[in-house]
Amino acid sequence: MAFRIRMGVPEMEAYWNDISTRKLASKLDKDEEKFFKKLVKTLRFLGQNPRHPGLESHEIDDLTRKRGIKIFQSYLENNTPAAGRLFWAYGPEKGDITILAIEPHPEDQKRGAYQRIKLSNLPSRTQGQGI
Repeated sequence: MAFRIRMGVPEMEAYWNDISTRKLASKLDKDEEKFFKKLVKTLRFLGQNPRHPGLESHEIDDLTRKRGIKIFQSYLENNTPAAGRLFWAYGPEKGDITILAIEPHPEDQKRGAYQRIKLSNLPSRTQGQGI
């Protein structure tokens, strides 16, 4: 089953609108261009199969308890310092995955590492069309 990827509101939606608009206008610097390429690849894998082996998707219990819905983490990149992670949830509709945050990998060994992550909200069922 393919999933529709949506962006959380307001932070992730604003971020996606900014970076994708600047990409279309060829206004990304070299690091942003590299990051955008990784992000699009990860979103494609996530939309095709959230359990894709390269994503290493898994639930984050601390964030699930904090939000009251299952929150998952997937790899944006591996084997790099502060490797990026996507935080996401299923919904708001069946067949949707909503990206709630993109963050460097939290240091699991530190107490409360996941509590510091700022998560966007799920969009309403009628808000946005996905990417």
